[in-house]
Amino acid sequence: MGAARPVTVRMERRVLRLRTCLGRSTAVRYLDTLSAALQPLGYRSIRLYRPEEFPMPVALPVLWEPFLWVYVPGPRGHVGTVLNARAVPNQMWAYHEARRGRQGYLSPCGDAKTAAEEVDRLLKHRMYPDVDW
Repeated sequence: MGAARPVTVRMERRVLRLRTCLGRSTAVRYLDTLSAALQPLGYRSIRLYRPEEFPMPVALPVLWEPFLWVYVPGPRGHVGTVLNARAVPNQMWAYHEARRGRQGYLSPCGDAKTAAEEVDRLLKHRMYPDVDW
């Protein structure tokens, strides 16, 4: 009975990874929405999945995971983070901080305004670590 749980967890991770890869257009749509929601807050973003903004070699596979680089000029230089949209359980999607993987969960993808506020809070904390946001 104890050995069945790790197999189930591993299988779920593989299914989520597959859904993320096959749902590239869904992830791109969510990242475009988040990019638009961050602009009024003063953040700049580079969509690392758009050929006009980030030319990529033809050799890369179509299933390349889309990333959104969000940054803002700060008192000590640029401060930013790389975000992605990943499939999560219950047929949903969520924004994650890419360098932290699934542990970098920020917000569900359905609400771009809440996600933009989370990114704002994260980057403000990096710009001004002594202030409690």
